[in-house]
Amino acid sequence: MTAAFVAGADASSEVPLKRRLKRAERTRRLKALALILPLLLFLLFTFLGPIAGMLWRSVDDWEVRQVLPHTVAALADWDGKDVPGEPAFAALAGDIRTARDAGTVAIASKRLNYALNGFRTIMAGTARNLKTLPDPGTAKATLIAINPAWGERATWAAIKGASGPLTGFYLLGALDLTRNLDGAIVAAPEEQAIYRDVFGRTFTISFGVTALCLILGFPVAYMLATLPTGQSNLLMIFVLLPFWTSLLVRTCAWIVVLQSEGIVNDSLRWLGLIDEPLRLIYNRFGVYVAMTHVLLPFMILPLYSSMKSISPAYMRAAASLGASPVTAFLRVYLPQTVPGIGAGSLLVFILAIGYYITPALVGGAADQMISYFIAFYTTETVNWGLASALGAVLLLATLLLAVVYGKLVHGQQVTGGMKN
Repeated sequence: MTAAFVAGADASSEVPLKRRLKRAERTRRLKALALILPLLLFLLFTFLGPIAGMLWRSVDDWEVRQVLPHTVAALADWDGKDVPGEPAFAALAGDIRTARDAGTVAIASKRLNYALNGFRTIMAGTARNLKTLPDPGTAKATLIAINPAWGERATWAAIKGASGPLTGFYLLGALDLTRNLDGAIVAAPEEQAIYRDVFGRTFTISFGVTALCLILGFPVAYMLATLPTGQSNLLMIFVLLPFWTSLLVRTCAWIVVLQSEGIVNDSLRWLGLIDEPLRLIYNRFGVYVAMTHVLLPFMILPLYSSMKSISPAYMRAAASLGASPVTAFLRVYLPQTVPGIGAGSLLVFILAIGYYITPALVGGAADQMISYFIAFYTTETVNWGLASALGAVLLLATLLLAVVYGKLVHGQQVTGGMKN
């Protein structure tokens, strides 16, 4: 009886203990959440929020629906095979009159001008010459008399395509695609198809800069990891020195160094190697040099972190087993640096594809990257839809490349681990 009583007491005491442990664990998690909550909020409002806004703007299409609501409703059932009937013309005349009184004609005409060149003139001229609403049954004749473009199917197809509320117009445009009068997706006219080449140029320059940073940064990182502490710390100061200088200052410094009367050309002429100055600036060479200089530390630091964790005993063990220095480096040391190579390459590449100031200052017209066009459509033409679409395509391509690169690096690690 006494034993049963003790067992019951022990069982009853375990329940409050478990509750206290669960309560303590819950309290610990809440404290941890409270510590990271400011960072989560910061990321939400400064990173995720703007990205979500950019993605939404790339498909948002509100202008025509807001300014020409009755026209949009009248075209809802239009098959697009011919010019719409009298009700659509009457609705358009009423919407244009209302928009002119409200001062919103320019909002719709700007959006429609993206789809059909010259639509701004069509809308402005119609709003100016449409003095009064047409009599019933005469809207079609009245609008065509004001501007014959209203009698063309392409004009109404542009309004139909911009009826919203969502659109693929900007995303298709960012890929040099468009829709024809029948709604099929086709290649954009040759004189308008520029973005594929720009994306190709952006990725080519970024890959080139990444390769140069890896070639130049690997030996430096190796020295940092193998030199004595005092010497490596001094070398690390020189690696970090560019972080203490403004990006604009560093870029302008390269203009001074590489210009026709700069240090490089003067030195080559003094040595007798050239008679005329070389063109080292405002071309692809200047872009590569300046961007590599700026991004090199972002390659060196991940490599150094990876190399510092590699024990020298591995190389000594390989040598003791008869491996030559080259074989030991390639088969023992190099595979262990793959995480650093992957991290540094990915970091440099992602930073490079978004560069704007450096190519704009040291590159020529044929060296501008996609960031230049995003900035142009954002600040100059205020075409937020196309700017957001270009940014969305760039973001998607970057994410896909990051996933592929991560899988390749992970597979390389697994293979290297199995060989070892």
